[in-house]
Amino acid sequence: MTLSHFLAALQARWRLALAVFIAMVAAAGGAALLMPRAYTATASLLIDISRPDPVSGVSNGGNPSPVILATQVGILKSKRVALEVVRRLDLASQPELRATWLSATHGQGDLQDWLAQGLQKTIGITPERDSNIVSISAQSANPEQAARIANTFASAFLDVSASMRAESGQDVSSFFAKRSQELRTDLERAQARLADFQREKGVVVGGDGRLESEATRLNDLSMQLGLIESAAADSSGRHAVAMQGNADQLPEAQASPVLVSLRAEIIRAETQLQELGGRLGENHPQMMQARATVALLRNRLNAETSRIGGATGLVNTVQRQREKELRSALEAQRVRVLRLKGLQGDGQILLRDVENAQRAYDGVQARLTQASLESHAMQGNATLLAAALSPSAPSSPRRIMTLGLAAAFALFLSGIAVVLMEVADPRLRTDEAVVTLLQRPLLGVLPRPGAARARKVPLVGLPSTHGLAVPTWKV
Repeated sequence: MTLSHFLAALQARWRLALAVFIAMVAAAGGAALLMPRAYTATASLLIDISRPDPVSGVSNGGNPSPVILATQVGILKSKRVALEVVRRLDLASQPELRATWLSATHGQGDLQDWLAQGLQKTIGITPERDSNIVSISAQSANPEQAARIANTFASAFLDVSASMRAESGQDVSSFFAKRSQELRTDLERAQARLADFQREKGVVVGGDGRLESEATRLNDLSMQLGLIESAAADSSGRHAVAMQGNADQLPEAQASPVLVSLRAEIIRAETQLQELGGRLGENHPQMMQARATVALLRNRLNAETSRIGGATGLVNTVQRQREKELRSALEAQRVRVLRLKGLQGDGQILLRDVENAQRAYDGVQARLTQASLESHAMQGNATLLAAALSPSAPSSPRRIMTLGLAAAFALFLSGIAVVLMEVADPRLRTDEAVVTLLQRPLLGVLPRPGAARARKVPLVGLPSTHGLAVPTWKV
């Protein structure tokens, strides 16, 4: 069917098209008038993942990823939030809802679960594009009820998010509390091992200067031994000189005042003896007395020199004994220092065990404190941006839009009805229809009654099989 044929058929069957159009529009209008009014209220939430943590103070920074937003939307749509809304609105106690539940389920299942599932299907959760805002839309026949449902969903979501975080913090806190008790036991055992070691060995690991003092004493003994060895070598040399009969060459003999006095007296006595020998004979009593005096002084000099020489032997013996004692003391001190170093090394291992256990315990204790605070920090990452208000106009039915759509659809159905009627009862309405339906060429067209003048009509016909041209007629 061509456009001209369709328009001609529509012109001829306009009553049918008008009837279909009016019937459709009337049906849509009646349905719009009979449909109950519904009101939609919307609350808005801001998902602020970049807000610093209230306990740790750590900020994640940046906008939440689509995964985080999808997670928040999933929590909003979850059964837990819906059950909380049912509980807060006390929907289970409303007789009409209970009657509807009994009619739909014959009392099978749980009423609150059924109501929560109904809320999950009717609530609208919509993340706004390119933003961190999530809209919560609730629909009801009562505008106040719609706003109350939307706001209850928002507050229930905020509380559920905070409680989920608190529950997570409690789980973490329980884990760290158990771990803290285990580490405390390990720390006490390490401290007990260190205390037993110090008590048994008589040392304080890392707490006193005993090792330093013993090492200082070892150094002092080493220096004393060096000095006494030098002194012993010197005394041995002087003793050797004395043993060779040269005690008068010893420094002690050279510096002894007794020997110096005796030498001076001997010089004077020998001088006097020489003077007397020049004047008196050998057997003169004065000569004999002078010789006796010289002999006595020399005996005293030899005796004093022998005493000094003998003293060098005694000094040498004392020095050697002192050297031996110092060597023994030095060796004993060296053994003591080595023992203390070994004990300190073993003790340092135990001390490091205590320090490591202390650090591990302190770290877990800090995390336990933080987790305990998080378990009591009832604050999530979402904030109520705008509470739902009671709508002043219903959101459905939209009568004007419904009538507009119904009119457009009625126009389409009217056209379909005309086409169907034309197919069922074909008529000759256009020039082309004559050729199409009668399979004959069109020779002319009579003018309409009252037409002002005739018109030229091209001859429309079937393709000629004889190759003859058919002229155009004036009618």
